[in-house]
Amino acid sequence: MSLWRQQQESRLKSAEPLAARMRPRTLDEFSGQTHFLGPGKLLRRMLEADQITSVLFYGPPGTGKTTLARLIALHTQRHFEHGNAAAIGVADVRAVLEGAKKRLEQDGVRTIFFLDEIHRFNRAQQDVLLGDVERGIITLIGATTENPYFAVNSALVSRSAVFQFQALSEPDITALLRRAVADPERGYGKAGALLDDDAAALLAMRCDGDARKALSALEVAVLSEKGSQVPHITLAVAEESIQQKALVYDKGGDQHHDAISAFIKSVRGSDPDAAIYWLARMLEAGEDPLFIARRIAILASEDIGNADPRGISVAAACYDIVHRIGMPEARITLAQATTYLACAPKSNAAYAAINEALADVKNNRTITVPKHLRSVTFEAGAKKPDKAPGYQYAHDDPRGYVDQDYLGVDKAYYLPVDRGYEKHMKAYLEWLKGGPAPAAQ
Repeated sequence: MSLWRQQQESRLKSAEPLAARMRPRTLDEFSGQTHFLGPGKLLRRMLEADQITSVLFYGPPGTGKTTLARLIALHTQRHFEHGNAAAIGVADVRAVLEGAKKRLEQDGVRTIFFLDEIHRFNRAQQDVLLGDVERGIITLIGATTENPYFAVNSALVSRSAVFQFQALSEPDITALLRRAVADPERGYGKAGALLDDDAAALLAMRCDGDARKALSALEVAVLSEKGSQVPHITLAVAEESIQQKALVYDKGGDQHHDAISAFIKSVRGSDPDAAIYWLARMLEAGEDPLFIARRIAILASEDIGNADPRGISVAAACYDIVHRIGMPEARITLAQATTYLACAPKSNAAYAAINEALADVKNNRTITVPKHLRSVTFEAGAKKPDKAPGYQYAHDDPRGYVDQDYLGVDKAYYLPVDRGYEKHMKAYLEWLKGGPAPAAQ
């Protein structure tokens, strides 16, 4: 290699971003970062048998999807093509496929086609890949931050193994930053850079599990201190080297559904602190406050019910106020309703009752309305009778109750619980059936 070529490659290598330089270089080095590449796991078995099929990598940004695709190509000694679905079209894909065919026919070399953000291709664009994936002309590695079972053509999903990546933990990010600071070849070991513990903790927290973001922030911090003989990354330097974290949140995808699920289950579980956190998470990510208010209204009946009948009034007022005033003030109303319902006694008796009754109406024999409960009929010109024959008017009894059949079959749907106000309703129903008099409220 000429001296000029060596100088050029050295210059390019030194200009390579830290996040790229610190990528794992071997599968063994990478396997410590993910659960599905360890010994005996499916992907490792596929690679060891040299039987890698098309795969889909699904997970948040900065978790190693692109890096693992490149490592797979190196390990299998296959030609590697890299495309981003946001930047290429069908013509580009067809060119990749044609090149893969020629390479296989002329040199016997197979091709891995790594398509980042594959969810950005529409169904017709994804269909272009199907034939060559099916015939083994290419091995497709698709990467996406969206759930592939919803965002990727089902035909492609069925022909691929799906592997889910998780956001890196804060200790993992901190360890990665420490390695980057100490590594003399790929990192800043030769510069003698110092990284304070609180600075490392801040970068690990702010990057939200994204290794690329953490390393980019570290690079900014070190290079901004290049005037110093020894770059010293303090908490203040780290604070200025990374943006306030942007929440990963897709309003129609997994994060949306997971966050509202956690919110509802926290209210149901009577944990106001967790409920408030998930509420804040959704609001900060730009969730529609009316969507949250609607869910609050639903859970007020589903999970609190008659254990605290005021809950539904609180929820109705919350929805009305949120609708009228909007954000940012609506956050206060949402917080009030959330904490009230989280601290309220819980009952799903009304929810269970209507579900069971609907199931009976739908699946079982229809119950005929008893004669004494039917609408009163009379002939034209005749005086309308006060009540149907056999019907007993509840208000004629001093208790406001008469023992009368209102359904025609022996069936109990509403089973009140011994919590909150509903325990008084239960005591009242038992009294009507001959039980002890309910306690004064």
